[in-house]
Amino acid sequence: MKSLKENSLNNEEMGMYWKENYQGYYWYESPIEAQALMIEAFDEVAKDTKSVEDLKVWLLKSKQTQDWKTTRATSEACYALLLRGTNLLASDALVEISLGEMKVDPKKMDNVKVEAGTGYFKTSWTGSDIKPEMGKITVAKSDEGVAWGSVYWQYFEQLDKITPAKTPLALLKKLFLQKNTDKGPVLSPISSTTVLKPGDKVKVRIELRVDRDMEYVHMKDMRASSFEPLNVFSGYRWQDGLGYYETTRDAATNFFFSYLHKGTYVFEYPLVVTHNGDFSNGVTTIQCMYAPEFTSHSEGIRVKVGK
Repeated sequence: MKSLKENSLNNEEMGMYWKENYQGYYWYESPIEAQALMIEAFDEVAKDTKSVEDLKVWLLKSKQTQDWKTTRATSEACYALLLRGTNLLASDALVEISLGEMKVDPKKMDNVKVEAGTGYFKTSWTGSDIKPEMGKITVAKSDEGVAWGSVYWQYFEQLDKITPAKTPLALLKKLFLQKNTDKGPVLSPISSTTVLKPGDKVKVRIELRVDRDMEYVHMKDMRASSFEPLNVFSGYRWQDGLGYYETTRDAATNFFFSYLHKGTYVFEYPLVVTHNGDFSNGVTTIQCMYAPEFTSHSEGIRVKVGK
């Protein structure tokens, strides 16, 4: 037990886990069952209450962005979460949330229901109800256990003025002008002052960084109306240990990931310039369909094409 604890990884958000916690082909590469067994071991053998609670955090966070694959994994996880350590369902105290000077109390709100056991609730404000001071959000939890939530601020903005968003998913999109030289193809970055010409070949490069394993992820890369893609055939792709499905549509290229491991990935595909004008190249967006609160986008890019 001492060796297991010394070899574990600890993170304030993700809890306590091991780097070997990944889904594999063999029967013993089952992260959910293994984590549940570790919770039982640290509770029964080591009598380490803090480690048990930290191990439960990782189990809950894994369910946030991934699917527990089998009924066995689900039953083992539920057994470990409900029958070991702190009783997560014993307390009915709600998390205290403040938006500026306003206290968010769902019990005093109309048409807001609190889910039994989990304490989940959802509410929204629109139009003139939203004040600038509501951007200062404080959250306090009085009882033991883990809790999480999300806040969304939705508004309209021109694509060119959108700035990048940094979440557990981070995107960086760049456009490069490809020219053939005596030494082979050379890529040069396209800036706001670069003037392209019809017939130029452009390469799109998208850098994706993800800080945890996720499943069922969709990435959509918009493109200017002056660009036409060269790889128009949809199909399954494989690169750098990552498998995904790529499909090209009229206004964007879509990438679908069944499983996205923690790490950094680079995607590239070619375009060709077709006609003159001043265009918005849009943004690249990505979202975990299993956990929609994990979403991000790149900054907006402007493209100029002259004669």
